[in-house]
Amino acid sequence: MRKYGLLQKRRKHKPFTTNSRHSLPKSPNLIRNVIPAFPNHIWAADITYIYLGKGFCYLAAIIDVFTRNIRGWSLEATLEKELPLEALNMALKKGTPRYHHSDQGVQYCSHEYVEKLKSKNIHISMSDKGEPTQNPFAESFFRTLKVEEVYLFEYETIEDARKRVTEFIDIVYTKKRLHSSLGYLPPKEFEDAWQKQNGQLLLNRTNTPIEENELSAVS
Repeated sequence: MRKYGLLQKRRKHKPFTTNSRHSLPKSPNLIRNVIPAFPNHIWAADITYIYLGKGFCYLAAIIDVFTRNIRGWSLEATLEKELPLEALNMALKKGTPRYHHSDQGVQYCSHEYVEKLKSKNIHISMSDKGEPTQNPFAESFFRTLKVEEVYLFEYETIEDARKRVTEFIDIVYTKKRLHSSLGYLPPKEFEDAWQKQNGQLLLNRTNTPIEENELSAVS
């Protein structure tokens, strides 16, 4: 039965990465009707899990919605607030968004995470409770990562996972993988071309007021 694939595969335990049942303040979805128009307009953040030989590790990532570039990420054995904070600190070294969008998970609602965003005058946006489809860009990146990298290898340790994920993000995804939404260019090439054409004028606009075409998303 094993030879001919007739044995049912044992289901692996699926860990939960989002806990929105908490008393911390939450933010509304501000980007519902906002179309990203330039680099660092909207960042989307999320957390996923990766199987190891024994147990799991967790990946927090922040994607720039306009360019599809990964601004920051962190891979650790814990789901504590330090995981997404490390990804955020990496991302902020590369720019400052107008909007930061995530789910209502306790990590993204933590005092430290929220204060870090507020200190940079970043508008905080969150998906409605139980609506993962309101954060499709981070979900899409995780799906790509798992199909094209994670599912093809068996990581024994977190060091193995971190090495492979680093190579995939920095080389394969950023510099080689083509995106139909980017005119079939990889994220780095698309962003480089955009900056060459438009200059640096729109890269960091968090100190400007919310524009009229974004008011409907805020109300």
